Amino acid sequence: MPLKTLDQAGKLFGKTVFLRVDFNVPIKGKKVLENYKIKKSLLTIKELLEKGAKVVVVSHLGRPTRVDKKLSLKPVAVELGAFLQKEIPLLTISDLVKTKNHITALQPGSLAMLENIRFLAGEVENSNKLAEDLAGLADVFVSDCFAVAHRDAASITGITRYLPSYAGNLLAEEVHGLDAVLQHPKKPLVAILGGIKMETKIPVLKNLLTKADYILVGGGIVNTYLWAKGYKLGDSIIDKNFKKEILQYCSKKKIILPVDVIVGPKDGKKARAVSVKNLTLKKGQGIFDIGPQTIKLFSKYIKKAKTLVWNGAMGNFEQHPYQYGTYAIAHLLAAQSKRIAFGVAGGGETIQVLQKLHVLSDLDLASTGGGSMLEYLGGKKLPGVEAVKK
Repeated sequence: MPLKTLDQAGKLFGKTVFLRVDFNVPIKGKKVLENYKIKKSLLTIKELLEKGAKVVVVSHLGRPTRVDKKLSLKPVAVELGAFLQKEIPLLTISDLVKTKNHITALQPGSLAMLENIRFLAGEVENSNKLAEDLAGLADVFVSDCFAVAHRDAASITGITRYLPSYAGNLLAEEVHGLDAVLQHPKKPLVAILGGIKMETKIPVLKNLLTKADYILVGGGIVNTYLWAKGYKLGDSIIDKNFKKEILQYCSKKKIILPVDVIVGPKDGKKARAVSVKNLTLKKGQGIFDIGPQTIKLFSKYIKKAKTLVWNGAMGNFEQHPYQYGTYAIAHLLAAQSKRIAFGVAGGGETIQVLQKLHVLSDLDLASTGGGSMLEYLGGKKLPGVEAVKK
């Protein structure tokens, strides 16, 4: 079923819109360190304000189980206010009656932000009572929080039982972009998977094997596969819980494995390229990147692609000189996306690299969600997406 989008919401002038976003951004002291997620929801916020809605922005920050001043959304409200060039009031949520009075006093076309929604008991557990109480604050619910759409929480799914509910522009953009990869991709479809969280990558491998023409793998996926094949890998990061699955999926012809890797100690000193055929590592040494011949091999597939999807670093890119494989993939992906391919990337580290290299804008979709993107690509139905469908 298709999403219910903002253009189906009718007249919003004077109505209170409960806008669930994901502004769970890194903060140091009182300063937001990275505002990508905030910027991505500005389109929805500005549209609602232009339509004369009273907008109540709702997000979580961190994983509090009770009120924690260190996880206040005040710095986020200041950051959002800087983008909108207005001061944004941060409303308490300890007394929802008082909060309702503040919201009622808002003028059409104005905005306020609720304090960290996870300060409320019942949010994470999707309490029916809390969902109903939250719904009492507004007339309409809009979800613009794809990054947490895999969560079944009171402010994400529960509230949709009580209010007319719609997908914001960001949520719609992400779902439509990922559907383009899964349902009707231009061929060849090439996927690139890295990172170290095997429990999230295995379902994606399984699902994409039926859809992709090639899957290029690096990071912990490769390490775990080589370990499962009997290689001695020293201090390489592996996951012994997925031996059976990794042997099953990575033996497929569609899987393109590295032919060489960069090995060395964690601090990067005396790092060297080693052919996979000659790979035997002792304690104190590990695989921390793909090698130059692998970059050359991967580039052949990327340059043929008409649809590209990337999630996960090729190695420990934070430590010099183990960044080159991941950086090379980022540049190749961006160049092919700008030239001919429909390019999609997601995940915190992946987006971080693309931003650092100033190529993020070359992609068609840079997802704000890591876990939610992987679950969607893995074939799961996300509760937060299903809740705003027709």
